[in-house]
Amino acid sequence: MHENLDFAWWITAVELPVMGGLFWLIARLRNDAETALETLRTRAESAQAQVRESLAAYKLEVAKTYVSFATLKDVEQRLTDHLLRIENKLESGCAPFADSGRR
Repeated sequence: MHENLDFAWWITAVELPVMGGLFWLIARLRNDAETALETLRTRAESAQAQVRESLAAYKLEVAKTYVSFATLKDVEQRLTDHLLRIENKLESGCAPFADSGRR
């Protein structure tokens, strides 16, 4: 009977408070983890929204400054024509001087 009393006392005095403390610790850790996860989720969603906004702004900037292939070809052709006209003027204007330099 004395053994039964020691066992009951052990359960009442030591194990029940320890189990209660462990239960409280697990519950608190779970709540802390859920709070941290929610904070992290909020920050991630905010960062994702910011990245999407930056990407949309970049796409808009690219669309504004984009030059089509046809436009680029047209500008190249105009530059080439202009350079050829300058070359022809230089050749026709400098021809008399080129002959006089050979004498």
